[in-house]
Amino acid sequence: MRPRLLDLCCGQGGAAVGYHRAGFDVTGVDLALKRQPDGTYVDDKAIPARYPFEFIKADAFEVLADAEFMARFDAIHASWPCQAHSVASKYKGTAGRHKDLLTPGRAAMQAAGLPWVIENVPGAPMRADYLLCGCMFGLPGLRRERWFETSWHGFDLNMSHDHREPVITVAGHGPPSWVREGVSVPVTTADWRRAMKIDWMTRDGLAQAIPPAYTEWVGARLLEHLESEAAAA
Repeated sequence: MRPRLLDLCCGQGGAAVGYHRAGFDVTGVDLALKRQPDGTYVDDKAIPARYPFEFIKADAFEVLADAEFMARFDAIHASWPCQAHSVASKYKGTAGRHKDLLTPGRAAMQAAGLPWVIENVPGAPMRADYLLCGCMFGLPGLRRERWFETSWHGFDLNMSHDHREPVITVAGHGPPSWVREGVSVPVTTADWRRAMKIDWMTRDGLAQAIPPAYTEWVGARLLEHLESEAAAA
């Protein structure tokens, strides 16, 4: 029987597909809201339409507090919104407009009592147990570093970055000027899909996603942890 993983703030399912390939049955949870330029939010129908597994529209904090619901799962992954910590927000001076959900989110995951993984951007208030980038997985030119913190304090000596080829950066509505300077950066949705090996997402979904290769690798480490816990029980 495959272990069950809860995928919080799931977006259109980049992390989910990687965990599924690693050996998990995955259920996604997301508020499925899209922020507008004026700061308001509207329903983002693309999230449930594109998410490839069971999807529940709900607040992640409410789900984590529901002990009966959480009893269905063996582990948790969360990609808490990164806007408060991203380089782009800091560069534009807008980071302070966004609430830090990662710190209270970690506390809620700890209270749920299951093994967990948090994924976020470099510089987020977290411990980088695993630091992954597209160049480590043979993804064509992809520069997309992401940090992973684990409940079991995982550790691995990862390869150093190698970006000698033209770099593809997947961000926002297209690479900002500070990324474009001095490099050749394809900016079409097709380029992004090819770089991340994701063929089912919209442009907005890709901008927020991580490649499945990352969580397939992390998922293998999570399975090892679950197996070691089971053996020790």
